[in-house]
Amino acid sequence: MTFLEGQLTTIALCWRIERRDGVAIGLTDHDRDLTVDGLVHRAAPGMVPSAIQRSDGLEADTMDVAGALTSAAIGADDLLAGRWDGARVMVFAVDWSGAAGRVDLGDGVIGAVETRNGGFSAELRGVSAALDRPVAEETSPECRAALGDKRCRVALAGRRRFARVTSWTARSVTVDAAEPLADAYGGGLLRWIGGENSGLESAIAASAGTMLTLRAEPVRAPAAGDLVELIEGCDKSLATCGARFGNVANFRGEPYLPGIDLLTRYPGA
Repeated sequence: MTFLEGQLTTIALCWRIERRDGVAIGLTDHDRDLTVDGLVHRAAPGMVPSAIQRSDGLEADTMDVAGALTSAAIGADDLLAGRWDGARVMVFAVDWSGAAGRVDLGDGVIGAVETRNGGFSAELRGVSAALDRPVAEETSPECRAALGDKRCRVALAGRRRFARVTSWTARSVTVDAAEPLADAYGGGLLRWIGGENSGLESAIAASAGTMLTLRAEPVRAPAAGDLVELIEGCDKSLATCGARFGNVANFRGEPYLPGIDLLTRYPGA
């Protein structure tokens, strides 16, 4: 007989959440901490899952989980900063009295997150949610590959550089190393290695010399000396692909395909 068949209810729901940066936490709706598989699951009675629906069809399995925002576990700043985006979540039930046994209820990754009145709700998307993606890509004059991915094939080993922040204002960050060529980091990525933003990423809109213009302000204020990693970007055009990277053979776009504006053209326009 398992703990699910007992006369008294001793069921506790647990959540194991693993972020993309390797941080893992455990939470339970029980009134005291529980240790499961070597990880202490902290008591979080405010954690409430929605009804869990599982099926053997192709429909996407989803569920929601709601809870309170606490600085020790899940804080509002970290949620808004995106630290929990894409985190893997495993939901299971155990016997809080210590009896052996575990019932896995579902797992997935965190999707849409909402914060309201000191609490949060997060959507958990199961494995079958990947089937919702389009089967075929839409055509576009610009390249649809990401610089350096398996379709682009441009080697990024020599296009990543470390630097330190010297100053910043709003969306502009100045570093101590100049770019190798004009607008080399435009469309690229800045990864925060040290400081208050450690573990986060910022998209770079443009670069000029030692100044970087970010697409959005950093979540927390940077400080002089913060270590960052700068990754070169690409404007996705065929001209840049050929002239700068010599990679036209792997260009994933249709720059010469007529667009919808063809319908508005007429002789003499």
